[in-house]
Amino acid sequence: MRPGLPATLAIVLLLPLLGWLAPTTSAAERVPRSTATTKLSEPGVLSRWGFVKRRVVARTRPDSAARAVGKLTRRTEDGTDELVLALERTRGEDGRQWVRVRLPIRPVGSTGWIPMSALEPLTTVRTWLRIDRRRLRATLIRSGRVVFRARVGIGRARWPTPRGEFYIRNKFVGYPQGTVYGALAFGTSAKSEVLTDWPRGGIVGIHGTNRPDLLPGRVSHGCIRLRNRDILRLARLMPVGTPVSIR
Repeated sequence: MRPGLPATLAIVLLLPLLGWLAPTTSAAERVPRSTATTKLSEPGVLSRWGFVKRRVVARTRPDSAARAVGKLTRRTEDGTDELVLALERTRGEDGRQWVRVRLPIRPVGSTGWIPMSALEPLTTVRTWLRIDRRRLRATLIRSGRVVFRARVGIGRARWPTPRGEFYIRNKFVGYPQGTVYGALAFGTSAKSEVLTDWPRGGIVGIHGTNRPDLLPGRVSHGCIRLRNRDILRLARLMPVGTPVSIR
């Protein structure tokens, strides 16, 4: 300050400078900042899934205050360990890691965010099962290559096999010879809006058959049927957690 400058005038002159130096909070800075997400699933190349280790609410956003879209528990309707397909991961505003997963609920194809801490360590798969309803064909891709094809049966017009993106949820063996499920069955995350061959809530299964003469065709209550030799071959190639596309 120059000699002889009045103190009050010095304060007035310094105020603009102090305002320029002080940090400001713009409108943009007051809203939550977006956080980058990491993709976890690329069907047929590399996908990830995890067992659910505690009851958890799935939400529309990676935020514990966001609207709930569904609930997950440790066990499925069939009594097996529940698992979900992981789609992407991010860090929430609360600092926790969150993961967006496919949900085995209606409406079909639902997804939601859950804390990463609600899942066991993720497991990887390189397979992808595609069901073509028009051509009545199942195709399994592994690491980018087709490794399996077979003709299938799907739901009739009044009991349609739902379209969408799903995953293999569990696997069942040891059915008595001659049952409707044939030699083996997979449960999926898909659920019929009408009815399926599968009990406990209309789960869409992928299974063998005791009527191979009906395949291929639109013959089921919504499940996907394969000849027994084909479902056994598929079981050797396709692990649980595999993404499933029904088109």
